Amino acid sequence: MNGTFGILFSSIFVSNIILSRFLGMCSFLGVSKNFKNSVGMSAAVSFVMLLATMLSYACYHLLLVPFHLEYLKTLVFILAIATLVQLVEMFMKKAMPALHKAMGIYLPLITTNCAILGIALINVESNYNFIDSCVNSIGTSIGYTMAILLFSCIRERLNEKALPKCLQNLPIALITASCMSISMMGMSGIH
Repeated sequence: MNGTFGILFSSIFVSNIILSRFLGMCSFLGVSKNFKNSVGMSAAVSFVMLLATMLSYACYHLLLVPFHLEYLKTLVFILAIATLVQLVEMFMKKAMPALHKAMGIYLPLITTNCAILGIALINVESNYNFIDSCVNSIGTSIGYTMAILLFSCIRERLNEKALPKCLQNLPIALITASCMSISMMGMSGIH
């Protein structure tokens, strides 16, 4: 597979940001205790990931490349993402207070989500153009959402079961995440 569909398929399944690349694990493990929180977090990550991709692409190609400052990309992307998240939060607080209240703590937590920075760096290192970067970002958002929602459903079901004390909470969550990751690795041969 190649082209736009290949980038989309790969970012959702083959190179899943959580289950294959292991980026964004803190929110994956921390927010996935119930389905409702996972929906809010995945919506916030998806929204910010697409905006951050557009902003980081512009910063890299309009500011860093013309002045041969590509080595500053990580620092510039961190500053751009943190600024973007703050601006989005202020805008939502003023224009959409109900949505801002519903997202709660998830929006500020996006600043520290390494999946956002990771996808900006992956896009640059893969030499994607603007459209391919956006497609990769959308596919990564879909993959993130799929992984965290499935994981939250499994965790809710496991919390209803009587497990040995040594396996409760984090140990069974890590075992479950590793099983999900192994199942996703089965797609690594698809290109």
